Amino acid sequence: MPAQAGTLALFVGVTVAVPAQEKRVHHKPDLSDHVHDDAHGYQYDHEAFLGKEEAKTFDQLSPEESKERLGKIVDRIDTDKDGFISHAELHYWIKHRQRRYIEENVNKHWKEYDQNKDGKIGWIEYKNTTYGYYMDTEFDDVEDKASYKAMLTRDERRFKSADRDGDGVATREEFTAFLHPEEFDYMRDIVIQETIEDIDKNGDGKIDLQEYIGDMYTPESGESEPDWVTTEKKHFSEFRDMNKDGYLDASEVSHWILPTEVDHADNEARHLIHETDKDNDDKITKKEILANWNMFVGSQATNYGEDLTKRHDEL
Repeated sequence: MPAQAGTLALFVGVTVAVPAQEKRVHHKPDLSDHVHDDAHGYQYDHEAFLGKEEAKTFDQLSPEESKERLGKIVDRIDTDKDGFISHAELHYWIKHRQRRYIEENVNKHWKEYDQNKDGKIGWIEYKNTTYGYYMDTEFDDVEDKASYKAMLTRDERRFKSADRDGDGVATREEFTAFLHPEEFDYMRDIVIQETIEDIDKNGDGKIDLQEYIGDMYTPESGESEPDWVTTEKKHFSEFRDMNKDGYLDASEVSHWILPTEVDHADNEARHLIHETDKDNDDKITKKEILANWNMFVGSQATNYGEDLTKRHDEL
């Protein structure tokens, strides 16, 4: 493979850490795709407590195996080892399960960026790994080079925002904020700014209806407008454009992509404790949890896959 092609492959492989589509988040994922209705089952609770993928694994296990693994999970949730699961511990656990995909993404890219293995990632390390070749004066494709310089400028701005102490070096937490800014309150302004820059085609700093729809849908010749596009136009006019001036400004974009929502993890922790706490002391023991185990985890009485059991010995 020629050096240029090899470097291009490296560039493409590395920059998937921050692809354009990850830079804009229209909503945060819910705890579960199921309706939260205990009268018709506990699927919502299972996915909230375990995470969606792990809940599927438990559904393949015998009741005995599910309860055994649940007991091990309870030991991990009880971080202060006092024999009780508090609301704070359960709330942290549920949020942690929902953030697992983010942590896996960060872990996947950490090693390739932390080149000197000091447990931190400096802006220079990130820039050289991602953009080093394209800053080379020998690179002659001016059009591409300009676009990569624009990406570099944007990434540097985001990195500096994530770097809370301004030392030019990102801790794992700060690097997580850089890759997934939608998860951090102090990164809200960057998420909003990048969203407007992506959608605002005429550069007036606002988003009009045409730009709003154009970001989602490009009509083909002779094609009639889909119903969902008509619905989105209605949402723009009736809900998104709060001051009815025909544009979305930064405040309105914030309400759209980063709405102030109820803390679902907090509500779920309270719900599980309420349904499990038999002595009404606002905390639950392993015994109480195992007595109500089928609210926390699922199972399948027969024909569960032995191969799944082996593959998922560690949650």
